[in-house]
Amino acid sequence: MAEAILALNAGSSSLKFGLFRCPAGQEYPRALVMGTVQSADGIAPHLRASAPDGSILVDEHMSESADRSSIGHLVEWVEAYLSDTRLAAVGHRIVHGGPEFSHPVRIDDHNLARLDALTPLAPLHQPVSLAPVRYIRGMRPGLPQIACFDTAFHRTIGPPASRYALPRSLEAEGIRRYGFHGLSYESIAAQLEAGKDHTASRPASRIIVAHLGSGASLCAMRGLKSVDTTMGFSTLDGLVMGTRPGTLDPGILLYLLQQNGYDPARLQQLLYRESGLLGVSGISADVAILLASVAPAAAEALELFAFQVARQTAALAATLGGIERVIFTGGIGEHAPAVRRMIVDRLKWLGAELDEQANASGATTISTGSSSILLERRETQEELMIARHAISCLHG
Repeated sequence: MAEAILALNAGSSSLKFGLFRCPAGQEYPRALVMGTVQSADGIAPHLRASAPDGSILVDEHMSESADRSSIGHLVEWVEAYLSDTRLAAVGHRIVHGGPEFSHPVRIDDHNLARLDALTPLAPLHQPVSLAPVRYIRGMRPGLPQIACFDTAFHRTIGPPASRYALPRSLEAEGIRRYGFHGLSYESIAAQLEAGKDHTASRPASRIIVAHLGSGASLCAMRGLKSVDTTMGFSTLDGLVMGTRPGTLDPGILLYLLQQNGYDPARLQQLLYRESGLLGVSGISADVAILLASVAPAAAEALELFAFQVARQTAALAATLGGIERVIFTGGIGEHAPAVRRMIVDRLKWLGAELDEQANASGATTISTGSSSILLERRETQEELMIARHAISCLHG
């Protein structure tokens, strides 16, 4: 019987998923369904799924109860859709693998406890990653589940880029720079390595990939391996994000604790939920809304975002010893040509030249022929990477 893998990519208010068929002897899983489950306060979760040709398979609100969550509804829909194909495993994007998990693993009682123990490293993201795991374990206890880590791709980063200037005893406790969005970066690296790189006439070994979405980071690659990244110990570091501030002077945190009476819970709320584009604009964390706004604060928030991306791109150029290629991906990186233009405008001093027509049309190559840096827009395929890892882990 043919087998299929369900890949789950859980976020705080939404879940992206992909269903992939795994024919015997085929290296790459074949997509059957791609979809989302969107949740909002007071509104029933909304399931939307489409076939590879774009045709809609389901578009409906789901009823939740004490014994049937949206995850349960999704698994049941998937099993009914598969019919005579067996659901062989579920793969999960797990945000933090800590210092110990560098490869995908099957989730058993022991590994689930180890993943729970990493929650202090990602207090908001790790529980969200693990919630579907727990539900499916109760619903389908015999169904294998595979953990795929967003930190794993960055395990190739070594000193000095991996270090903080803190006492070595703290590094021994696991306080180091981990990096995140690894499955997205791995997806881009896999696309280039698999021969989908139509720009092979201009090979590049010094690449910066910009994963720009509600969470955002940059990754410096040499030989398609991560050598530096803007996120560090937590998902708060690096670029300005939708509701997160990015890199901060730690003195600000001390001031808020000592002078404004913040406790850790209030500080966590500020840093994860109230800052970034939302905090600066006072309007929204959504780039599309900010681009449509005529409010000066919206333009200031977008300007700060582009400034930070360009500034930290230049910093990663120091790690690489130059830049030959910049690749935009993620929700903003793929779908906001105006933001790409704002960023590239700040990289002109490096020789970057944007092809305005190609950028507006969403082409893959968006640089001019005379640009000294190859500029590209590529779609990330995190769910495909999860499926590939799950198959590899499942079959050894």
